[in-house]
Amino acid sequence: MPRIVSVLLPMPLPEAFDYAEPEGMHLALGDIVAAPLGPRLLRGVVTGLRDGTGGNRPLKPIAERLDEPPLPPRTLEFVEWAARYAVDAPGQPLAMAIRGLRAPRPKPEKRLRATGRAPARPTPARTRVLEVAGEGLHAAAELARAAGVSSGVVKGLLDEGALEMLLVEPALPFAPPDVERPHPPLNPSQAAAADVLKAMIDDQGFSVALLDGVTGSGKTEVYLEAAARVLSRDPHAQVLVLLPEIALTQAVIDRFERRFGALPAEWHSGVAPPRRRVTWEAVASGEARIVVGARSALFLPFADLKLVIVDEEHDGSYKQEDGFIYQARDLAVARAKIESATIVLASATPSLESLWNAQNGRYRWLRLSDRHGDAELPEIALADLREHPPQAGEWLSPVLTAAMAETLERGEQCLLFLNRRGYAPLVLCQACGEKLKSPDTDSWLVEHRYTGRLVCHLTGFSMPKPDRCPHCTAKDSFVSIGPGVERVEEEARRKFPDARVAVFSSDTAPDAASARALIEAMAAGEIDILVATQAAAKGHNFPNLTLVGVVDADLGLRGGDLRAAERTYQLLAQVSGRAGRHERPGRAILQTWMPDHAVMQALKAGDRDGFVAIEMAEREAAGLPPFGRLAAVIVAGPDPAVVERFVQDLAAAAPNAAGVDVYGPADPPFSLVRGLRRKRFLVRADRNIDLQGFLGAWRARVKVPSSVRMVIDVDPYSFF
Repeated sequence: MPRIVSVLLPMPLPEAFDYAEPEGMHLALGDIVAAPLGPRLLRGVVTGLRDGTGGNRPLKPIAERLDEPPLPPRTLEFVEWAARYAVDAPGQPLAMAIRGLRAPRPKPEKRLRATGRAPARPTPARTRVLEVAGEGLHAAAELARAAGVSSGVVKGLLDEGALEMLLVEPALPFAPPDVERPHPPLNPSQAAAADVLKAMIDDQGFSVALLDGVTGSGKTEVYLEAAARVLSRDPHAQVLVLLPEIALTQAVIDRFERRFGALPAEWHSGVAPPRRRVTWEAVASGEARIVVGARSALFLPFADLKLVIVDEEHDGSYKQEDGFIYQARDLAVARAKIESATIVLASATPSLESLWNAQNGRYRWLRLSDRHGDAELPEIALADLREHPPQAGEWLSPVLTAAMAETLERGEQCLLFLNRRGYAPLVLCQACGEKLKSPDTDSWLVEHRYTGRLVCHLTGFSMPKPDRCPHCTAKDSFVSIGPGVERVEEEARRKFPDARVAVFSSDTAPDAASARALIEAMAAGEIDILVATQAAAKGHNFPNLTLVGVVDADLGLRGGDLRAAERTYQLLAQVSGRAGRHERPGRAILQTWMPDHAVMQALKAGDRDGFVAIEMAEREAAGLPPFGRLAAVIVAGPDPAVVERFVQDLAAAAPNAAGVDVYGPADPPFSLVRGLRRKRFLVRADRNIDLQGFLGAWRARVKVPSSVRMVIDVDPYSFF
């Protein structure tokens, strides 16, 4: 009897589909197959095999086993666990796990080699080419350059048969790491933390460490030592390093290359598709032993993952909010457990969740309280905008402007931080008060003066800035309200005309290469004033930067986000920590209208522990994370009446459960996005409640209309 094969498809389907195994195919768990679904053949993964005896219905046969590396069993287990945790279809995380297979393989490369046949007309130039060619394979341009001849000489030898062209597969670019390479010595604090990590690794089981070190304390060198121990213990072991921003990738890759003499594999959206395919296959085969990447690297098919490092573990960018919704830091801990690996969560400003786990002994807590070498933490001062406001139409206070002048006069660098892209966040008609919004969306259009366009940062919509108001037709009536980084740059150039000013944001550095160029220019002293968003707030090392000015320190405190205070403290502490990382002392000036706020006072006093204690107490009183659990249920559809009826039915269907509170339905701040009307529920549960079970039971009680989309977000990070 043929066996029945369960195949999970990378689609939002509730379960795997059954197929018949063709005679002689001999499938195994994890195999990648082509399976029919309607008129199409889809790539899927074998997740189950059983005897077909007693089957009462005909099954379509598997069309083909694809010549691709199978998914390892632990990767399959992680995919299924992630789906249960997110209360989502297992095909969603599977799509991420096999994403690399959608990319094309690199094309074969053309290479030349000598055939041994003498050319009909030997010349000195031709002789040099054949001597250089030897018995190896060479690209035509490289061969000509090495022999010091024109490309025509090489072509002539090829035409005469003295050289022949071969098509060869590109060599794997992943050299084995050299764990014996010399490296800088650790200071006593770093060495003590590294020794603990090595002992955890030597235990060869699942364990979690929180590497909690002030900015500039050398956390990277500590986790490099942990990576060296893993790689030296086992010649097949693999290391995964997760980073929150593509802009940080190159700096970390450079550190690993210096430490181990080999480039790590790179995985993020900026990697070209053919390279992504090569990386995916090299991870599956174990050839790629060190991977540095963004949150999606967590779903790669590791053959033998033994160490996971989550750098800047507090960062909100680890939260994926489109498609399959997940928190990469939390899933990284789960992946490490499934792999029986060690995981290191590193940050200068750890999340409250990680601190709570460390305080309760669930994580090993490793603290680095001093900066490496002679560098000291920057002094943080508050510029009270009530007493020292900027001039009308300006955004830099006299206090900050004077400090910038002193810094530039000493030949040092300044960083002006404002976490707002573009020129102005709002464009307003002075004649009628019309605020320009994105079509079918409640989001204001942001003015980008570099490009002359108005952009919606929520949907990506953009349009040229009109010369007339679309509401009242008044001509040239628009005024820009509020500052973005482009406007701050404009003011900095006006006040310091001799200074070299640049902007660092996702608009000016949209990819890893441009971000690296900007970072290198700043580090080399080619920029005097860097105006930046959070792209420059963490992980970068600028030796001559001694002044950080935060233009609007209160920005993150606005709104009803439960993590607003925590995020603001983390972001401002991180950006302030860019100053004074070498011999010269640094300082940070935070412009604020609320100098008495607990966040501002904690930053000024350098009292992180005091701030954490206050924030923890407030969270505990409200039963919020880490003392409770949260989930959001978001409903969206084009017809407001249909959406309203459904959310009322959904509210009535909510199960009664002790320890669970359901709030809503309510309109989010942006209740209209891309023409879809949106409603939200917020679910709060005690820590001992099976929140996923509650959400799954609730969803099963209703039938979602075909025109309505219902999304569950476990542990929501944004509330728009």
